[in-house]
Amino acid sequence: MAVFQGFSNIFRVPELRRRIAFTLGLLAVYRVGVFITTPGVDRTVMKDIMSRQGGLMGLFNLFSGGALENLSIFALGIMPYISCSIIMQLLGMVSKQVEEMRKEGESGRRKLEQYTRYGTLVLSAFQSFGVAMYLEGLNNQSMGGGAVGDVVNEPGWSFRLLTVLSLTTGTTLIMWLGEQITDRGVGNGISLIIFAGIVAGIPPAVAQYWQSTGGEVQPLTVAIIGAMVLVSLATVVFFERAQRQIPIQYARRQVGRRIYGEQSAHLPLKVNMASMIPPIFASSLLMFPSTLANFNIPGMNFFSALLNRGDWMFNSLYAGLIIFFAFFYTAVTFQPVDVADNLKKQSANIPGIRPGRQTAEYIDRVTSRITVGGAIYLAAICVVPSIIAGYFRVPFQFGGTSLIIIVGVALETVNQIEGHLITRSYEGLTGPRTSRLSGRRPA
Repeated sequence: MAVFQGFSNIFRVPELRRRIAFTLGLLAVYRVGVFITTPGVDRTVMKDIMSRQGGLMGLFNLFSGGALENLSIFALGIMPYISCSIIMQLLGMVSKQVEEMRKEGESGRRKLEQYTRYGTLVLSAFQSFGVAMYLEGLNNQSMGGGAVGDVVNEPGWSFRLLTVLSLTTGTTLIMWLGEQITDRGVGNGISLIIFAGIVAGIPPAVAQYWQSTGGEVQPLTVAIIGAMVLVSLATVVFFERAQRQIPIQYARRQVGRRIYGEQSAHLPLKVNMASMIPPIFASSLLMFPSTLANFNIPGMNFFSALLNRGDWMFNSLYAGLIIFFAFFYTAVTFQPVDVADNLKKQSANIPGIRPGRQTAEYIDRVTSRITVGGAIYLAAICVVPSIIAGYFRVPFQFGGTSLIIIVGVALETVNQIEGHLITRSYEGLTGPRTSRLSGRRPA
C-alpha cells in the first residue's frame, strides 16, 4: 500500500503533473511520427525486407522504435545526435578550444550543445542520402524488387533530395523533442525517446511470436525466454545500483560563523559509470560501414555484409567496442584530478592518502578497477542473451542492450520524480522508508 500511496502523491504536485503530462504528450508525438512514411517509398515492401534482416539492421530498427521498417520520417532516429556527441567528446580530448569551452560552465555547455546540433544536421543529411541510395539499391536485389515489389516507386535525384529533406527534418524534430522533455518534462529526453521506441516494440514482438506458433504456445520456449529476461533484468539492476564507496574524512572547518567538527562521509563511485552510453555509442559506430557502402566506397560492402549477418564477427566487434567506450566515456566524464582538487578545497581527505596528487592517483586506480567489471558486465549483458537466443532458436528480440536502456532510463526517471516529491515534503515512491528533508513534515 505504501507504494500505491507514493504514486498517488505524484498527482498532488501541480508542477510534477504538468511535467509528466508534457513528457507523455511529446512522446506521443514521437510515436505518431514513426508511422508517417517518407514520400516515394513502399512501406509494405520494406517491412517484408526488414523481417528477414538481423544483426545491425535489426538493432538499428529496434533503437528507432520500428521507424526503419516503416521508412518513416524518423527512420534515422536519434543516432545522428548521439554520433555527434561522440565526436564532441573526442574533440574535447584533442582540442584545447573545446576543452576550454567545457570548463566555462553554463555558457560553454550551451556553445557545445549548439555545435552538436549543427553537426547533427550535417550528419543527418549525409546519412539520409546514404539511406536513399540504399533504398534505390534494394530495387535491384532479389529480396527487394525481384520478390515482392520495388521499395522506391520512382528512383532518381528528386527522390534522393526529398528523402534527405524528410529524414533530416525528422531527426531535427526528434532532437528538439528530446531537449524539450529534458528542460520542461521529467527525465532525460533523448533517453526517454529511445526507451519509448524499445517498449513500443514489445507488443508486436509478442504478437509475431503468437502468429509464428499458430496460437500453440511452447512451454519450453516461453520458459527459456522468461528465464533469460529475469536473469538479465536482475543482473542489470544489480550492476546499475552497485557502488564502491571510498571513505572520506572532513577536517575541522569554519563556514561563515559556524564551526563544523570532524565528519565522516563516503565518495560513491558507480561500477558502471558510463550507464547505457557504451552500447548506444557502439551501435552508432557500427552503422557507419553500411552508410559508406551505399556510396560504393571500396571495401565497405564486405564489412557491411559481415556486420549485418549478426554472427560471431558482429558480436565480437560489438563487445569490443562496448568495452572500449566504457573506459573512454568514464575517462572523459570523470576526472580524478578535479575530484581530488574539490576534496582539498573542502578540507577533506581519504584516510591514509595524502591530499592532491596521491588522492587523484588513488581515485584513478580505483575507478580503473571497477570500470573493468562494469565494462565486462555491459559487454556480457548485451551479447550473451542474443547468443543464447540464437543457440536455442527462440524469438528473443530484446536482449541486454534493450534491458540496460529500459532499466537505466526507468531508474533515472523515478529518481527525478522522487526528487520532486521529497523537495515538496512528500514521501518518495517507495513509501515512508524514503528519507525526507530534515525539519519538514509531510503535508
